[in-house]
Amino acid sequence: MEVVNLGLRVFADAVAAQGATVVHVDAGPPAGGDPVLVRALTGLYAADLDSANAEVARRLDREVPYAVDVRPAGQVVPGLGDRMILHAGPPIAGEAVCDPLRRSMRAAVVAEGWAADLAGAERLLAGGHVEPASANEHDTVVPLATALGPSMPVWVVDDPAGGTRAFAPLGQGPGDTAWLGRESAAAVERLVFLRTVAGPLLREIVARMGPIDVFAIAAQGVQMGDDVHMRVQASTNLLLRSMLPQIAALDDAVPLAAYLSANHLFFLTLAMGGAKALTLSAERVEGSSVVTTMARNGTTYGVKLAGDRRWFVAGSPPVEAALFHAGYGPRDGAPDIGDSAVLELVGLGGAATAGAPAVAAFLGGSMADAARVTGDMRRICVAESTRFKLPVTDFRGTPLGVDVREVVETGITPRVNTGILHARDGSGQIGAGVATAPAAAFRAALLALAEAR
Repeated sequence: MEVVNLGLRVFADAVAAQGATVVHVDAGPPAGGDPVLVRALTGLYAADLDSANAEVARRLDREVPYAVDVRPAGQVVPGLGDRMILHAGPPIAGEAVCDPLRRSMRAAVVAEGWAADLAGAERLLAGGHVEPASANEHDTVVPLATALGPSMPVWVVDDPAGGTRAFAPLGQGPGDTAWLGRESAAAVERLVFLRTVAGPLLREIVARMGPIDVFAIAAQGVQMGDDVHMRVQASTNLLLRSMLPQIAALDDAVPLAAYLSANHLFFLTLAMGGAKALTLSAERVEGSSVVTTMARNGTTYGVKLAGDRRWFVAGSPPVEAALFHAGYGPRDGAPDIGDSAVLELVGLGGAATAGAPAVAAFLGGSMADAARVTGDMRRICVAESTRFKLPVTDFRGTPLGVDVREVVETGITPRVNTGILHARDGSGQIGAGVATAPAAAFRAALLALAEAR
């Protein structure tokens, strides 16, 4: 006798104990049996969303983002005011800003020259003289606790097929830097260096190179063990190799070279800008159930669906599958923060974890653990990438296009590979891990989509 058992494992165990062959399927009622969600799912699966979802997947998979420039944010980011600071995640009121982001904001205010010191920066922020705004609402994505002022240099990334343009800051690098929730003199100095040295030189390099095919580099990085989120060393090295002739041609390349050689995450923000350019194109498709924004500000976690400008928000979760630096643990970590989850929407990050041995260490240490993360993402996505392919899965494409229906039905939410910042004392990065997106935000998005239908 051969048995397929659905639901309760006790029956499968009983069959196996008697020596028979059994395959257990961990089945349960959709959406945990919630009647309101089941009714919404029934209506949405009956609706004709397939063509819209296929078009969203095509844009995410087939359109090509190119880095075309490096410019001060105030010159190119739409709607960025003279006294505005952009942050990750959904919009957030000043009193709800988490500690690492508040520290980064103070560092940014000083670097912009709006205040002479951190105390003065805090007075400006508390008094409403500096306006915080969601970077996503300005076609921009920023990593972790980055606070982006108008003088800071950004990558300019175009999607010619979609007619979109997105922006992302230059990576600040590891250590004593503001994006990690630091507000030291060194953190402010790094921001000034990016504005006065790195930004202008990289602009010159990009102008000489011509447009950079961002995802062609990312695709090679995936083949070399990157997830292009938590680990981007291979992609970074590929980018720097292509830049090397232009770096060598600079009059004084030493300061820039020193910064680049110590910045193993340099490609991260460029990849984020590429992903944002594609999701901006996908957002224009009406009548789709595919998620086009996932972002968190350390307090709340927000998602958006294609064709819908509304945020659907839940509390930002802790980073649970994690490795901490010596002396730190889960109680020290701030909740999940950053816009880098945009990478999980285009087939990178958690979707590519199965091919990233370095990330497996955060999930139990085995490649089987990493494969489960990618397998779960496969269950909730509408398509597979034709450019990001994993050697360990016989070059099968990574999953892309998170379908809110599948998320709510299965209870599987996207997994996001990310860093962990200290929640209270400004220590900066204290670990890294994998965060699980909160189901409540996806349920709210599903109900809104069902109501709109």
